[in-house]
Amino acid sequence: MKRLLLAVAVSAAVLAGCTGRSTGTNEAAAAPPVATTGGSAKGDFGPPQGEPVHAVLTSPPEVPPPTNRNHPAKVIVELEVIEKEMPISEGVTYTFWTFGGTVPGSFIRVRQGDTVEFHLKNSPDSKMPHNIDLHGVTGPGGGAASSFTAPGHESQFTFKALNQGIYVYHCATAPVGMHVANGMYGLILVEPPEGLPKVDHEYYVMQGDFYTTGKYREKGHQPFDMEKAIDESPTYVLFNGHEGALTGDKALAAKTNETVRLFVGNGGPNLVSSFHVIGEIFDRVQQEGGTHPQENVQTTLIPAGGAAIVEFHTEVPGSYVMVDHSIFRAFNKGALAILKVDGPENKAIYSGKEVDSVYLGDRSEPNLKPVAAAAKAAASGALTKEDQIKAGQVLFTGTCSVCHQANGEGLANVFPPLAKSSLLAAEPKRIVEIMLHGLSGKVTVNGTEYNSVMPPMTQLTDDEVANIATYVLNSWGNPGGQVTKEDAAKVRATPPAAAPAEH
Repeated sequence: MKRLLLAVAVSAAVLAGCTGRSTGTNEAAAAPPVATTGGSAKGDFGPPQGEPVHAVLTSPPEVPPPTNRNHPAKVIVELEVIEKEMPISEGVTYTFWTFGGTVPGSFIRVRQGDTVEFHLKNSPDSKMPHNIDLHGVTGPGGGAASSFTAPGHESQFTFKALNQGIYVYHCATAPVGMHVANGMYGLILVEPPEGLPKVDHEYYVMQGDFYTTGKYREKGHQPFDMEKAIDESPTYVLFNGHEGALTGDKALAAKTNETVRLFVGNGGPNLVSSFHVIGEIFDRVQQEGGTHPQENVQTTLIPAGGAAIVEFHTEVPGSYVMVDHSIFRAFNKGALAILKVDGPENKAIYSGKEVDSVYLGDRSEPNLKPVAAAAKAAASGALTKEDQIKAGQVLFTGTCSVCHQANGEGLANVFPPLAKSSLLAAEPKRIVEIMLHGLSGKVTVNGTEYNSVMPPMTQLTDDEVANIATYVLNSWGNPGGQVTKEDAAKVRATPPAAAPAEH
């Protein structure tokens, strides 16, 4: 009997395997096969039709209009390499190497099957030869070998856009890493034959990591630092080549109940991006620029030299912060941008209030004009205490106010007050030591004992420390006074005092 039952069970299992049917109670329908585009083998739609088309190139964050064509065309792209000094942060300049005069370079939009006649011009003012490697090109080097261009010269080559998708382009002249690190990258969109679905807004955002000899936000002109680049230790991680490029009055814009499409690239040269929009979920993501989308994505990885298309629908108004979710890059290296959504509230979706100051830090201000003004005054030797106070207030908002509050009152039993501080009244310039060396253990302020930890704020430059300290000393009933950049430098160079032994 046992042998008979075993034989029946085996037969049932074999039958289930042969028919593809499950014998369990939770039957799952077979997944339909995924349709494919056929790749490059199916991307040639014949010779160009009609008159040649001159590509519309746009500077970030703008995107050219859709091609709106149902046939392949000959598309002429003219792109100029320009080496130029531009701001990388407030009061900080850097010599960028660019495609089209911007970082990232001009956005290029063509249709699958188009024949692209590419003209690369190198400005006569350039000091270096350059070329271009387009990841959307099928051919050795992506066009690099055909486009090596000396200053004051122009190169031309032609390719057929066989694969639809969003692709990075970059310079590939040796040393390749240095050319890319100086901002030589951008995006080319190869539309599918039917075009992309219509949306209300399309924007161009591209991350890059930058390596300067000076510290983060150290004022003045900062050259490229090859050693930092090789060590993959960037000074800045930025969207669109400049800290604050997409904040304040330069923030991206939309209205409620609209669809936003972001073409997000990562020029690198080194870091992988963990792209995230705080308060939004991506309804649709074409990861790594591929054809088949993923849905309902919170954060998407974008490799160096890669790109993605993300889309989402806006429901409630507010400031939506875009970050690299490797979070120190956002708040301590500059990888932060803003999408401002206007429109009526929808409390059924979200009833809370905005708290931009917590998330945005000093970028909640429209700009850092007081900081730039103080830097300019310091450079000319005309810096006043009033200049420092104004700059320090802006910097305090982004660096210190989360814990100590905008009014300096601190948090009861957690963070000591800075307002009418007995500690600062006794030793006004101790504030510099605390900022640069930190403070831990028990401390009594205004008759109340606190036992918390303040980490050293060594990421601040000496002039930032001086401006914040001067602002605090002259606010909320404190004793007044002025801290100089030299005071901060002296404290920074002095090792912190050893903490007393505890029993």
